[in-house]
Amino acid sequence: MTDSKNINNPVGQGGGQRKKLSRAERQNNGPHRNLDRQGAADRKAELVRKMREKARAAEDAGQASDGTARS
Repeated sequence: MTDSKNINNPVGQGGGQRKKLSRAERQNNGPHRNLDRQGAADRKAELVRKMREKARAAEDAGQASDGTARS
């Protein structure tokens, strides 16, 4: 099978021509990227929230131990 170097002229690939990609899609910035970015932002927000909760719990535990030491 002969492979063409031109993405819009797939020789021997079968199925006809491929969709012509926009410049953004060729740079991997297609419409799917927005969903990927949103998912990453959601995961980061969740991670930050969990870290803040842990820090708050550790801070509260530290204050509780300081309070018992003073009594």
